[in-house]
Amino acid sequence: MGLRKKSKNPAVFSHEFVIQNHADIVSCIAMVILLGLMFEVTAKFAIMFITVQYNVTYINIDEGTESISFYEYGFKDLATIFFYMLIAIILHAVIQEYILDKINRRLHLSKTKHSKFNESGQLAFFYLFSFIWGGSILTGEKFTTDPTLLWERYPHSHMFFQVKFFYICQIAYWLHALPELYFQKVRKEDIARQLYYICLYIFHVTGAYILNLHRLGLILLVPHYLVELLFHASRLFYFSDENKQKGFTLWALLFVMARLLTLTLSVLTFGFGLARAENQDFSVANGNFNTLTVRISCLAAICLTQAWMMWKFINFQLKKWREHTQNQIPRKKVANTKNKPSKKECKANTSNGTVKTESGTSPRARKAKAS
Repeated sequence: MGLRKKSKNPAVFSHEFVIQNHADIVSCIAMVILLGLMFEVTAKFAIMFITVQYNVTYINIDEGTESISFYEYGFKDLATIFFYMLIAIILHAVIQEYILDKINRRLHLSKTKHSKFNESGQLAFFYLFSFIWGGSILTGEKFTTDPTLLWERYPHSHMFFQVKFFYICQIAYWLHALPELYFQKVRKEDIARQLYYICLYIFHVTGAYILNLHRLGLILLVPHYLVELLFHASRLFYFSDENKQKGFTLWALLFVMARLLTLTLSVLTFGFGLARAENQDFSVANGNFNTLTVRISCLAAICLTQAWMMWKFINFQLKKWREHTQNQIPRKKVANTKNKPSKKECKANTSNGTVKTESGTSPRARKAKAS
């Protein structure tokens, strides 16, 4: 893990050396890119990595000389995504070293819980940051109150700076999660599970960005991140104290509501809004992907993803229910054994075949009636 002090010095460029010092190596690469801004020869190349590209400025005729800046996407965005992927790796190492590792030392968790705690801790920070950022963007957008703006005047090829930078950072974060599986020494049994949701995030966020569906993607990501934030925060509290499970109940309710919201808006956008739009010509130059094949593919991808998430959710709830019932059965057995008298008590209460009362005296035998 980068930024950690180790007693052993592994061989240079060995696997252990890269894992222990990966944050320092990435920091050096980021510093080289930043130093490129100091020289005129390299400045124009360094700017591609640091600043958002493809700026388009329009002059508002109604309000005189006031200009409005929009952004489009292109191949230069790959350089920007690469740079902020490096920043995400550095921030990941800082959070792990100075926050999560210190908490782990106090909790003394097992290896399994230790791995899950680190995963939930990292994701909780990201979901919190993304939810606040995305929510602040949505407060200034009109399509939050008018869903018809999700498909009207499509393609929405022009984005504001905050919207484009939000998507750049989202793609960069989920791409950085792939090498982190190696840097964090994730267990083999957990790699497949994490790869599933990492690839799904990359696929959906990148698809919304390229297909000019950033409005729909943004309004779906923000509530989804809120639900995921609640789940990972509840799991962190559960690892600190197993009795704290109330957060999972609220998460289960919001999870189902978020799935319904996602399906509803997706069907409205692809099934009704874009299907009835006049402009349904495929044009990469204009950023128009409103064709029947693309609409069906997008809607099918969203529905299959939601079905997979509901399947995982149901299995998770069944697992928790089984654990709860298994914990209740031993308690009932203990309660029943406490109520039953032990063998020693039975022997103490009996003497020579006669039963003694609590005071220790045997009851008087009834006299037989004389016939």
